[in-house]
Amino acid sequence: MTDTIHDLIIQPKARDIGGFSVRRSLPHAGRRTVGPFIFFDHMGPATFPPGAGIDVRPHPHIGLATVTYLFSGEIVHRDSLGVVQPIRPGDVNWMTAGSGIVHSERTDPARRDGTERLHGIQTWVALPKADEEIAPAFVHHPARTLPEFADGGAVCRVIAGTAYGHESPVAVFQPTLYVDVRLSPGAKLRVDDGHEERCVYVAIGSIELGGRTCAEGEMIVLKPGADVVISATSDARIMLAGGAPLDGPRHIWWNFVSSSSDRLEQAKRDWKDGKFARVPGETEFIPLPES
Repeated sequence: MTDTIHDLIIQPKARDIGGFSVRRSLPHAGRRTVGPFIFFDHMGPATFPPGAGIDVRPHPHIGLATVTYLFSGEIVHRDSLGVVQPIRPGDVNWMTAGSGIVHSERTDPARRDGTERLHGIQTWVALPKADEEIAPAFVHHPARTLPEFADGGAVCRVIAGTAYGHESPVAVFQPTLYVDVRLSPGAKLRVDDGHEERCVYVAIGSIELGGRTCAEGEMIVLKPGADVVISATSDARIMLAGGAPLDGPRHIWWNFVSSSSDRLEQAKRDWKDGKFARVPGETEFIPLPES
């Protein structure tokens, strides 16, 4: 029987960042991007004992925007523009790297006295070719500013872009789908069909999609134009992501994304030679990887 819904089902790979594990779904050997999303990391859930926390030292980015979204916990973002911004559950931190930015992500010392739990999603959005070298920028959007609505047993929050007739205030560079969905057991939700490329990521619980049970950690890339209804088989939390296809392939090396391999080489040299701006108040940094 021909599968009319699933284009690819991705099992994430575990990576260690800053002393805790993330599950990475994109990029994948079978699928580099979905819409503008070029990296998709599921952070945690991780529980830090008293005195511990997340400590991602200053590191650089070019040619992309990082999008941080938490289910629980807090991360303090600091960058080379001088921005210091805590992010809490339901908020959005959107950092446009463009021509180059440096940032760190840490647990506030004030939150290290007790046990700290961290859980969330961090994605990278590749910038269109015309915007790859724009000036870096950072924007924070509190949870209360994002559109949220109920559809039966589903509660949806539009993180970025458009979905179900709602538009997020987060400025995007191309048509984008990015929605946080909480589902009660037995709830059903039709996936918004207004975007060419779409995927469903199961962050918590399990769902049924196209006659298949999909477990926590799986990313289901959907066929273009497929009419897809999600059924929750437990309390579940999923992310809908996608949008318009990128305007050509991208090269990825470490924290750098570009349509030009030469530009990646320049970024490597600039970081190694200390030419990126520094994060005020930070003395540590992540060295350029040897390979």
